[in-house]
Amino acid sequence: MSSSILLVRTALLLGIIFSSTIPALGSSDSPAFFVFGDSTVDPGNNNYIGTTPEFRADFEPYGRNGFFDKPTGRFSDGRVIVDFIAEYAGLPIIPAYKQPGADFSHGANFASGGAGVLPETNRGMVIDLPTQLKDFEEVEKWLIEKVGTDKAKEVLREAVYFISIGSNDYLGGYRGNPEMRQRYRPEAFIGTVVGNLTSTIQDLYEKGARKFGFLSIGPLGCLPALRAQNAATSGNNNGACLEEASSLAQAHNNALKSLLFSLSAIFRDIKYCNSDFYDWIEDKLNNPAKHGFKDGERACCGAGPFGGLYTCGGQREAKEYSLCKDADMEGYIWFDSFHPTERIHEEYARMFWDGPSSLVGPYTLRQLFTGKRIIADYVDDPKEEDPFASLS
Repeated sequence: MSSSILLVRTALLLGIIFSSTIPALGSSDSPAFFVFGDSTVDPGNNNYIGTTPEFRADFEPYGRNGFFDKPTGRFSDGRVIVDFIAEYAGLPIIPAYKQPGADFSHGANFASGGAGVLPETNRGMVIDLPTQLKDFEEVEKWLIEKVGTDKAKEVLREAVYFISIGSNDYLGGYRGNPEMRQRYRPEAFIGTVVGNLTSTIQDLYEKGARKFGFLSIGPLGCLPALRAQNAATSGNNNGACLEEASSLAQAHNNALKSLLFSLSAIFRDIKYCNSDFYDWIEDKLNNPAKHGFKDGERACCGAGPFGGLYTCGGQREAKEYSLCKDADMEGYIWFDSFHPTERIHEEYARMFWDGPSSLVGPYTLRQLFTGKRIIADYVDDPKEEDPFASLS
């Protein structure tokens, strides 16, 4: 690795810590699509590794809405966001990397439920981000064998790379790990997570990646599991979100925004689509009726207060669970204790695809796939903002 790249990584990490006409959907020449992340985008990779049911979703009632003929391993009642994005781009559903015999001509999905940016997060149970990058290198070799070196480089340069990861680092890797909480102040831990994410982005850049999409972290404290935890520890059963967890998510998102602005200033040919998932879904959670939902607190599938006990399907440590009749018809935002319904995935994919620019930018995903420029107000120069203001 060049000394200039190392300098960039060091500078960015220090900065984080301190700190027109568009073609129709279905275009036959859509770029390839590569996905990295956690359960928000896992299409079933964890079905093929030696893990526990806590990190799997290949059993009923997952996938119950019938789009797939059986549970696939997606942590949803149906599809997840990247399935819709692939559809909008005119691509087939992007296969799980671990799926036997998968064809990677249109891309690959390396995501793993429970994965983190840091290898320490759920170590041994999931496919962490560094390992996902190694898996990508195997697909790179597959492409070279299939189409030759020059064409493979072209495919990788034109492809869109989607990254959705980080929640598990904060939920289990930090909040659930007393040793980490003793070693790191929150802002230092966030700097470590985002610094390691920086390394992944730059490794992909060195392999030819130029177009990126990022799914930011939502208000973690408002997950049904954390509402239930807050109720149990505070004795207040009113459904309040656990603000400590949500503050970590906000600070991570602010640091990521600063990082992406810096990277795009250094590497002028990087184009990216970032999003404000936090505010987007928080508005729905606080005002479900305004958005056509009925319940922003409880999970359709689970047990205990708010459906917050992670028992959906009866395959995990606790077996008892309740299940709503139809998550979509009954207006649920959450399918299980940690994961939203297919409807949320679909609505967010639409927003990611076309904007508005107040929530998505500086490109939309449509523009990354079609090569058109956006005039947006999403990314202002964040240098004067404090990424960790939400922690104070």
